[in-house]
Amino acid sequence: MLELKPDFEKVLDRYEAWWNCSIVDRPLVSLTVAKPEDRLLPMPRKSHGSHRERWLDTEYIVERASISLRNHVFLGDSLPVTFPNLGPEVFSAFYGCEMEYGADTGWSRPILHDMSEASLAGIKLDKGNFYYRKVLEIMDAMIEAGRGVFLVGYTDLHGGADALAAFRDPQELLFDTVENPEAVKALCDRITDDFLNVYDLYHDRIKAAGMTSTTWCPITCKGKFHIPSNDFSCMISDEAFENLFVDGIIRECRHMDRNLYHLDGPQALRFLDRLLDIPEIHAIQWVPGAGHDYWGDWIEVYQRIQSRNRAVQINSVPYADLPRLFSVLKPEGIWINGVSGISTQEEAESALRLISGWTRRIA
Repeated sequence: MLELKPDFEKVLDRYEAWWNCSIVDRPLVSLTVAKPEDRLLPMPRKSHGSHRERWLDTEYIVERASISLRNHVFLGDSLPVTFPNLGPEVFSAFYGCEMEYGADTGWSRPILHDMSEASLAGIKLDKGNFYYRKVLEIMDAMIEAGRGVFLVGYTDLHGGADALAAFRDPQELLFDTVENPEAVKALCDRITDDFLNVYDLYHDRIKAAGMTSTTWCPITCKGKFHIPSNDFSCMISDEAFENLFVDGIIRECRHMDRNLYHLDGPQALRFLDRLLDIPEIHAIQWVPGAGHDYWGDWIEVYQRIQSRNRAVQINSVPYADLPRLFSVLKPEGIWINGVSGISTQEEAESALRLISGWTRRIA
C-alpha cells in the first residue's frame, strides 16, 4: 500500500488491463488536483547561485518533490510519481557531454565533432561520470523518502538516434545519415547495449525498494516499463529511419515487458503504421505539438491505433467533450490523462463518475 495511493493494487490491475486493451471496471483515467489551500504544506525555499546549482541540489530536489506530491490528491488511476530529472539529454552526458541548465530544462553540448574511427572510439559510457553518479544519488534519496509513500521512476532516458544527435549535433547527424550511414548504425547499436544496461540498473533499484516500474510519464506495470522514442526521426527519410534506427527501437522494446512509444510531432506521424507493426509496442503516446494538441483534431489517429489493438494515451480532454469521446472511441485501451475545465476535487470526482459509466462505445 502507498500512503498517497491507498488503492494502488486495484489501480495496478487497471493498468494491466489497459496494456492489454481491455478494462476491469472502467477505462483508465488520471485526475490529479491540488489540495485546498488551508491544507497545503509549505514548499521549501532556498537561494541558489545559478540554475545549475538548483538542478543539482539533491536534498532540495527530494524535499520539493516529496512535499509537492503530498500537496495533491491522486484520483482515479493517477499515481504519485517523482523521478531524478537532470534533463532529457542526460544519457548522453554519461559519455562526456557537458550539461547546461536553464530555468525549466537542460541540454547537452556535442562532443563528437567528426565521424572518424578515433572520434567514435572515444564515445564510451563512463560509470564514474559526474552525471551518472548524480542521477543515482538523487534516485537513492528519492527512494528512501518515498518508501511506502510514493513511487520513484527512472530518469528520462533517450538512447538511439536522440542520443547520437546529442553527441554529434542534430544538423551534423543529418549529414551523417546520408554520408556515413554505416558508422551511424554501428554507433547506435553500440550505445543501445549501454542503454539496456543502464535501464536495468535503475529498474533493479526500483524493484528492490518494492516499487513498480515508472518514469517521467506516470504510468506503470507489473514488469519493466519503457517509453521508446526517436524525436530525430522527424527530420529523416523513411528509408533512413528503417535502415538505421528501427532495429534499435525493437531491441529496446524486446528488453521490456511494456512499451509506450512517444510519437512526437506531425512529421513523425508518418511512422505510425510502421511502429504498430512492432508487436512489442503496446501503446502509443501521440504528442501533436504545441498549438495542435486538441484531442478532437486527432480522432482518426486514435482510431487507427485502436484498430491495431493497441492502447493509447489521450491528454487533457475538456470535461464538456467527454460524451463526444465516448461516441467515437472504444473504452478498451483508452487512458484519459487529465480532464481540463476542472479545478476542485469535487469537480474531478464528478468527471470520474461520468467516465466510470463508459464501458462501451456509444453508437
